[in-house]
Amino acid sequence: MDGGTVAEAELRAHPLFDGLTGEQYSWLASAARSRELADGEMLFEEGTPATFFVVLLDGELLISKLVDDREEVLARHSTRPGAETRASLAHTFTGELCVLAGDAYLATATSVGDSRVALYGRDAFLQMLVRTPSVSELVVPVLALRAQDMIVSAGRRSTLASLGTLAAGIAHELNNPVAAVTRAIGELDGAVAELEEAAETWGEIATAAEREAVRAAQRDWCARPRGSGPGDALAMTETEERLQDWAEDHGLADGACLAELLAERGLDVDWLEDLAGRLRADRLPAALRYLSESLRVRSSAIEVRDAGTRVQAIVRNTKEYTNLDRAPEADVDVREGLEATLAMLRPKLAGVTVVRDYGTTLPRIPGFPTELNQVWTNLIDNAAGAMGGGGELTVSARAEGGCVLVEIADTGPGIDPSVLPRVFEPFFTTKDIGAGTGLGLHLTHRIVTRRHRGSITVRSRPGDTRFQVRLPGRPGGEACAAPPARTGRAVPDAGSRPR
Repeated sequence: MDGGTVAEAELRAHPLFDGLTGEQYSWLASAARSRELADGEMLFEEGTPATFFVVLLDGELLISKLVDDREEVLARHSTRPGAETRASLAHTFTGELCVLAGDAYLATATSVGDSRVALYGRDAFLQMLVRTPSVSELVVPVLALRAQDMIVSAGRRSTLASLGTLAAGIAHELNNPVAAVTRAIGELDGAVAELEEAAETWGEIATAAEREAVRAAQRDWCARPRGSGPGDALAMTETEERLQDWAEDHGLADGACLAELLAERGLDVDWLEDLAGRLRADRLPAALRYLSESLRVRSSAIEVRDAGTRVQAIVRNTKEYTNLDRAPEADVDVREGLEATLAMLRPKLAGVTVVRDYGTTLPRIPGFPTELNQVWTNLIDNAAGAMGGGGELTVSARAEGGCVLVEIADTGPGIDPSVLPRVFEPFFTTKDIGAGTGLGLHLTHRIVTRRHRGSITVRSRPGDTRFQVRLPGRPGGEACAAPPARTGRAVPDAGSRPR
């Protein structure tokens, strides 16, 4: 039930309003309206406009937030008996942060059992802080602590999200080489036995000159790069068919494997004709079988080797991204960090054209590598999300005076000019409820400006959005300030980017 009055006696009994004057209690009662809540009834919902500062008169409120499509409990506010400390008092009121910010509620409040609350509109709440200094002394520190807690919590969620991105990227990247190893080892099991039999037969019937001719053919095959065959799929199929027909016409029972192995290295029927010219005709079938089985084993071994090299590269990129083997503060190679981040985000960038533009004389800079990689992750991940899986991402880095300038640009739809001036405010986001906290890139701003004495700016128009990060290029050097903003196009000291 809404719209009831609040008795002065209820306010006098509330620890938040302890020790006020009669006049103050009278005003507080007149400025409030009460609301009765049934068990499970919602007082306010995340994402709706914040209109009231809420004082819990009796009962319990559950404060929850939608995080990754699941409801996460943030706090329980209750009037149950307890020590009247600042911590317990903090659980008897809520909504102050959002009301003062003039924004939406950041969480949902639901009644646990029957509850009764006093509601103060924004103007009344502001007057309360002025008329009752003792209330302000309690509310303002709690407000600051809650804001700090939200930033820390968002930082943890951002870190967990990055770890999730990292894990997904590693799993995706490892999938192909691991599958290649599994396939190659499976083929090797049968191929080695076939090779042993074919090698025994070939060794018994071949002359020294013939054995050398086949060895030369093997060396020539190994020297040719894989994928040097016809680039057109139809042309490749036609080459394989001609090679298979030739091999089977000359006594090889199944020429498909040999045909595929030769075609992918750019070899054709003329190459087989040249080999056949150096062998006796009745020995050619055994030579072709031995050649086919030996190249099959070599090809599987090369696949295992290449897969191992790819796994090593993934591990190296992961170490570069997480900086597992470095001190917290170090001389940072910005290009190295950007490349490691691009590698980790490769699955999300699958349909995006990535353009790199790195200066030739890019100095190492003092900083915290892991934190800077978090900056690159936020910017690149946001850019990829804005483009919806397509478009062009440009990643550039160059020296600029005593600073290093890193620019992340995308060809997405751009940021609405009406919200551009607010994109760096904490808690501001235009994403759907539960999809963003409005703090992700606010943390990026803190990392750049507070931890590294740099600056971050954004310029945006449809098809061209650019985030620019400037970082000091040497220890103890001057802080890197943002250039003057161009009206409507740039905002200095960036924080959260709404998408």
